[in-house]
Amino acid sequence: MSDDKTTPPSGEHTAVVDLRRALEERYLSYALSTITQRALPDARDGLKPVHRRILHGMRLLRLDPDGAYKKSAKVVGDVMGSFHPHGDQSIYDALVRLAQDFSMRYPLADGQGNFGNIDGDGAAAMRYTETRMTDVAMRLMDGINDDAVDFKPTYDGSSEEPVVLPANFPNLLANGAQGIAVGMATSIPPHNVDEICDAALHLIMNPSAGTAELMQFIPGPDFPTGGILVETQSSILNSYETGRGSFRLRARWIREDKGRGVYQIVVTEIPYGVQKSRLVEKIAELLLNKKLPLLKDIRDESADDIRLVIEPRAGTVDPNILMEQLFKLSDLEQRISLNMNVLDKGTIPRVMGLKEVIVAWLEHRKDVLVRRTRNRLANIARRLEVLDGYIIAYLNLDEVIRIIREEDDAKASLMATFDLSDVQAEAILNMRLRSLRKLEEIELRTEHKALSEEEAHLEALLASDRKQWGEISKQIADLKKAYPKLDKNGAPHQLWRRKTDFAEALVIDHDEVATQMIEREPITVILSEKGWIRSMRGHTTDIDEKGFKTGDRLKRFIHAQTTDKLLLLSTGGKVFTLAGDRLPGGRSQGEPVRLMVDMEEGQDIVDLFVYRPGRKRVVASRKGDGFVVSEDELIANTRKGKQVLNLSGTEEARLIVPVEGDVVAAIGDNRKLIVFPLEQLPEMSRGKGVRLQKYKDGGLSDLKTFPAAAGLTWQDSSGRTYTKTMAELAEWLGNRADAGRQPPTGFPRNNRFTG
Repeated sequence: MSDDKTTPPSGEHTAVVDLRRALEERYLSYALSTITQRALPDARDGLKPVHRRILHGMRLLRLDPDGAYKKSAKVVGDVMGSFHPHGDQSIYDALVRLAQDFSMRYPLADGQGNFGNIDGDGAAAMRYTETRMTDVAMRLMDGINDDAVDFKPTYDGSSEEPVVLPANFPNLLANGAQGIAVGMATSIPPHNVDEICDAALHLIMNPSAGTAELMQFIPGPDFPTGGILVETQSSILNSYETGRGSFRLRARWIREDKGRGVYQIVVTEIPYGVQKSRLVEKIAELLLNKKLPLLKDIRDESADDIRLVIEPRAGTVDPNILMEQLFKLSDLEQRISLNMNVLDKGTIPRVMGLKEVIVAWLEHRKDVLVRRTRNRLANIARRLEVLDGYIIAYLNLDEVIRIIREEDDAKASLMATFDLSDVQAEAILNMRLRSLRKLEEIELRTEHKALSEEEAHLEALLASDRKQWGEISKQIADLKKAYPKLDKNGAPHQLWRRKTDFAEALVIDHDEVATQMIEREPITVILSEKGWIRSMRGHTTDIDEKGFKTGDRLKRFIHAQTTDKLLLLSTGGKVFTLAGDRLPGGRSQGEPVRLMVDMEEGQDIVDLFVYRPGRKRVVASRKGDGFVVSEDELIANTRKGKQVLNLSGTEEARLIVPVEGDVVAAIGDNRKLIVFPLEQLPEMSRGKGVRLQKYKDGGLSDLKTFPAAAGLTWQDSSGRTYTKTMAELAEWLGNRADAGRQPPTGFPRNNRFTG
C-alpha cells in the first residue's frame, strides 16, 4: 500500500481534487450568480432579473394598461416555465410587491383583488388575483421591439429574454431597490420622478454639475407612505456623494383638540416599510410594560387612510415630548439605509453616488436612442428599396404584366429588364391585383419623399452627439409632463406630488422629558439641623417637632412641586441637585442628605432652595468674598455636585441669596452695615469672587438685595417690619469692600435681615 495519501487505491477510478480550491471555485460561482442574477438591480433599468422577466412575460401576454386583466397564476406560470426556473411563490411575491402602492412609489403592476395591505396582511393566492401592466411598466419597455436592447437565450434555450429593458423611466431611483447578496447588499429608497427628471435635464446641460447642485432638484427620497424626513442636509449630501448613508424618517402627526384642555394625537402617515398592525402592537406592549408613562392609550381608527389615535396621560403633557418618546422607542421613527450598490452595465457590482446613477441611466437612454435610430434607418432603407421597385413597376405596368404572364422565370426577367433587386422583384410579384388600382405614382412618391426626409434626419441625429442629447432631453421633458408634481390648476397633484416632507428634529431636553413623566403635586420639603430631609404632601407651615430624631430640630422648610429640582449649598462651596419626586415621604423621619449626595465629611448644609430657570443669586463665603451666579449654572448632574465657590484653608461658604433688586446690603459679625450697587459684583459661573465688605474681626453675617425704589426692609425678633428708603440710607451708601457703619435703630441684634 502506498504511503502517498493522494494516491487512490489501485483499481478504483477516483479523481483527486484539492478540496479548498474546489470549494472556492464553487462558492465563487454561487456568489456571482446570486449577485448578478438575484439580488442586485441593474443600474440602467433598476430591475432585478425576476422583475424584468415578470414584465417581459406580461408583455408577451399583451397585458397592456388598457387591456383586460389576467389571472396572476397565468403570469406566474408563464414566467416560471419560460424564463425564471424557480419557485412559483417567489415569483408571485415579486409580482405582488410590484402592485403594492405602499411598497412601490410608482407601481409596475396593476393588481385586481387582494394584494395585501400596509397592516402586513399577505396577498390572496395567485389563483384569486388578476393583474396587468401599468403605464410605468409600458414606458420601461418602450422600444423593445425596435432592437433597443440585446436579448439572450433563456435558461433552456427555447426562446429569448431581454438582457435589460429600454427604460424610458428612471426606475432605479424612482422605485428604489432592496436586496441581499453574498458579501454585499443594496438599499435604495424611492424618489420623486419629477425631481429626477429635473436633475437629469440639468445634468445634460451641465455635465460637470456636482451632487450639491443635483440636490437642488432632488433634496431627498420620496416615500410612497409619506412621512417626515428629519435628516440634515449635510448628512444627505454626504450620503448621495458616497452612495452610502441613512435617512431618519418619522411619522406625520397632528394634534386634535377635544375641548376643556384635552387633546389627542393623530398619526396620518407612518414610515416606509413599517407594518401598521405590528407598530400598534409594539406601542401597546411598551405601554403595558410602563415604558411610556406619558401615554394613556393608542387605538387604530384607520379606514382607507391611516389614522392612529394616541391619547396622552393628561392634558398637561407636552405633545412634542410624548412624540419624541414614541420616536425613540417605537417604529414611528425609522432609519432608512442608503447603499446604492448596483450592477454597472449589468455586470460589475459597485456602489454609485447620486450623479453616477443618473449618468448610468442617461447613457443607457443614449444607447437605446442610437440602436432604435439605426433600426429605424434599416427599416426605412428596406421600405425605400421596395418603393423604388413599385414606382418602376407603376411606370412600366403593361410590360410588368406581360413578363409575369408570358415568361417562365418572371422574377429573373423582371430583375434583368428593369435592373431590380431580388427584394424589389419579390415585392412586385407579391402584389395583389386589387392593389394596382390604388398604386398611384403620386402616393408612392409622397411616401418615398417622407421616408427620405426622415432618413436624412435620423442620419443627422446619429452624426451629432448634441442632437442625440437634445432628443433625450425632449423624451425626459415628455416624461416629466406625464408625472407632474402640480396639476393643471397649479395645486399639488394627488398622485405624483412629493409625499415626504422635510423638517428639523426637535431638540428635547431630557430633563424636561423626565419632568413630564412625574405627576405634578405640591409638597413641603423639610430639612433638619442634622441634615435629614423628607417631603410632605401639600403645602403646609405646621411642622410637627415630633417628626425629628432626638436632639434634632427643624432647619428649613420650603414649598415645592414634585416636578421641581432642589439645589443645596454645602459649606465646602459645592451645589448639589435633588429631585423633588425622589425625596422620602410619608410619616418617616426622612433620610440623611449624605445618602443622596457625596458631601465630604465635616461639611454642613448652608441652604436649600427650589431651582428656578433664569433666576440669579449672590453666593458668598464667611470671609466676605462673593459674586453673582445664575441658577442655571448651579445644576449638578452627578452625586458629586458642582463646585461653585472656590475656598481656601478653613474658609466656608456662608450664604446664597436670591437677587431681587439692584442694590446690595451686607452686614458683618462686627455689626457694620454697608449698602452698594449690585452692578459692582461680577457675574460668574465659578470662582472666589470679590470682597463684599472689609472686616478687622469676624466675617460676613448676612446679605440681602433689594430694589432701590422699594428701599431696604428687615424684620426684628418680634416680627415687626422696618423699611428704610435710599434717602434714609444715605449714610450707609458706599462701595463694595467698604467697612460700613453701625446699622439703623431697630435692626435685629442677631445681625440678620429676617430677624
